[in-house]
Parts: sequence; C-alpha cells; structure tokens
Amino acid sequence: MKKLVVLGGGESGVGTALLGKEKGYSVFVSDKGTIKEKYKQVLIHNEIEWEDETHTVDKILEADLVMKSPGIPDKVVLVNKIRKKGIQVVSEIEFASMYTNATIVGITGSNGKTTTASLTHHILEQELEVGLAGNIGDSFAKQVLEENHPNYVLEISSFQLDDIMKFKPHIAVITNITPDHLDRYDYKFENYIKSKFRIAENQTKEDYLIYDADNEVIVNHLKRSPVQSTLLPFSIEKKIENGAYLDNDNIILTVDNKQFIMPTANLALEGKHNIKNAMAASTVAHLLKIRKQTIRESLENFQGVEHRLENVLKINKVQYINDSKATNVNATYYALESMDAPTVWIVGGVDKGNSYEELFPFVNEKVKAIICLGVDNEKLIKTFGNMVDIIVETQFMSEAVKIAYKIADSGDNVLLSPACASFDLFENYEDRGRQFKNAVRNL
Repeated sequence: MKKLVVLGGGESGVGTALLGKEKGYSVFVSDKGTIKEKYKQVLIHNEIEWEDETHTVDKILEADLVMKSPGIPDKVVLVNKIRKKGIQVVSEIEFASMYTNATIVGITGSNGKTTTASLTHHILEQELEVGLAGNIGDSFAKQVLEENHPNYVLEISSFQLDDIMKFKPHIAVITNITPDHLDRYDYKFENYIKSKFRIAENQTKEDYLIYDADNEVIVNHLKRSPVQSTLLPFSIEKKIENGAYLDNDNIILTVDNKQFIMPTANLALEGKHNIKNAMAASTVAHLLKIRKQTIRESLENFQGVEHRLENVLKINKVQYINDSKATNVNATYYALESMDAPTVWIVGGVDKGNSYEELFPFVNEKVKAIICLGVDNEKLIKTFGNMVDIIVETQFMSEAVKIAYKIADSGDNVLLSPACASFDLFENYEDRGRQFKNAVRNL
C-alpha cells in the first residue's frame, strides 16, 4: 500500500487526506501547529492517522508521496530532508487534479485573483455545473472526492504552483504580477514571476492563457519565455484584436472572430481594476460557450468579495470601507485609486519588504490622516509622516476605528487597506476585516 504523508492539517491537507484514503493510500497527517477541532473530528471519523504540535520525522520519511500545505516554505529542514530522500512533494492542486477529468480554469496573479475567480464562477454557474476551489472555499481535493464537478474554477497562489508537476488548466488567467511574497523567493522578483508562470508551463496550443497586456512584467516575460498556449490578452490602454479591450467605456471582447460588447457603466463592481477582472472573467465565459446575455446579467448583479473594498456602513455621512484583503502595496494602490472623497487610511501589519512609492500621488491627493495599525510602524511613519497632517499609531482595531471616527468629517471615507500581512496582530486578513466591521458597528 502506498504511503501518503500530508504536511499541514488545514482545509487543503484534510481534503487531500480524504481523497488519498479513497484512492487507496495509507495516509498520515502531520502538523507542527495545532489542528483545528473541526478538522480533527473529520480525521478521527474517517480513521485517518494524524499528529499535531510535532513532526515524527522517521515516519514522514517513509512516505511514497508528500503533499505539503502551501504555507510551508521550501527552506524548512524537514522539506529538505524529504526532497533529499527523493520523495516526491506535490501541492493539493497537483494531487487532486490527478483524479479528475474536469475542465479546469486556473486563476493566479498578485491581485484580483479572488474577485476574478468568484466573478468567473458566478457567471459559469448560471449555465454549467462548476466548483470553486483552490485558495478559496472548500478544498479542491475534497470537492473532487465528494462532488466531482465537470468544471472547476481554481484560485491558485504562487505557493501552490511551486509544487505542481503535470497540473494543466485548460484556461489559465494571470491577472497581474507585482512584487509580493518576496520573502519566500529569496527577495528575487524574477523567481516570483517564474512561479506565477508555472500555471501555463504544461499547457498546449489547445489551451488558453488570458493575461493583462498592460502589465509590463507579464508582457516582458512572455517575450523572453514564450508559452505554448493560445494567448488572449486584455487591456484598458490599447486595442486588442484577439482578447478584450476598452473602447469609449465599452468592453470589447473578440474570440474566434465572435464579438461581445458590455458597457462598463453597468458593471456592479467599481474601479479600473474591476474592469480588468470583468474582462478576464468574460473571456473565460466566452470560451466555455456561456450566452452573451448571461455574461452581461452576471456582471451587472455580482455582489463582490468580502474584505475587498467592501462598504460596511455609513455613519454621520462617513463611509467605512473594509479592504482587509489588501495584503500588498499594489492592492492598496487600487483601493486608494478608487477613493472619490477625502480618506482616513488605516494601514500596517507585517511588511514583506514593501516599497510604498507608487502610493505617494494618492496619499498626497486623497489621504487626510493615516492610522498605523501594526506591531512595528516605524517604516510607515518615516515614509508618510511628512505627507499628512495627522499620523497616529495603535495596536487595537477598536481604537483605530474610534480614532478614525473622531478625525473623519461628513462626506469622508474611512478605509482599512493595510498593504501588509495581518499575522502580527490578527489570525489572518479575514479576522482583521471582521474585527474592523464589528468595531464600526459598535461605534
């Protein structure tokens, strides 16, 4: 009996364990942290062997195959030992894809992938049976086991792509590439770019790559390292013959000489970046033969993603906006760009080697006060201290919101858009966003 060891007992780990057991592996789940109670119960109920708060190295090294959680860096000693022994290490995406013949849409990028994946799924589910998985929702492996949809939309991070071998989406989307997570890539942007492009490395000319043609990083990489796939770019700056572009506030999409036109005024989501997300999602839907009318209606009624420029409440004519999912500078760039009123900006957290320069024009133009919410705010204070009249720091969300309430005048925005990871003060960006919303509701 082949042995599958799963490192990490979270959503993707437990999903992989269940699928592995069903496919005849003897499975062992090992987590250096604590496995959440709900996942422990699933493992116990399915008689899958597990351990937490430790790794029994000898037992792990008996594996024929290891699935490691995307949160575990390659540099970890244990992972090095596993690789030295010649044991294959795969991601959940790779493992699950071995057991499905579904049509897969894979979406990656530094920003916009959750919104694009959710929007794509929203359009497709009007006419197709389709699952949504990857970095979002229920585990892909678990869905392959329990629901076995004929189609999947997968939101895929670079960490998940680092451990693929044969994984190949029929349609791949790269929303954009900007510096992020460089701490995991030896601080070399080039390594991170290559990691994102792995989404297309096994594609053939029968497959499609949809990408942002305004993103120089992507365009230059394609020139240097061409892919096999059929290219369908999208742009809001230039005319595109095959793909999507913006013409007088209309999205014009051309695939195989068929055209689709959508006025951007009717899009439910606001902001330039969401025009691009809509272009990517429409291109996917078009390739999968969704009716034009369905695509239009879906783009008009899509509600957006929690923690992504989410309007929470209006109090005393001040709009409170939760953008906790902005865990890097480029995401915050889009948030500040879309502000149309003086803004009190709550920022901070774990800095991943950020450069804040691209935000300067917006901060000068739109930001009236900055509230730094992090354990170490020195860099933020040094960077923005001279640009705004008010800059304060706190380590409590409730306090940050109370300060914002005092500073904001009628007609202003209060924006939580941290540009950083959340792990210094919060469990994750969802926890940070929920605390913000609760604090606003308690004002």
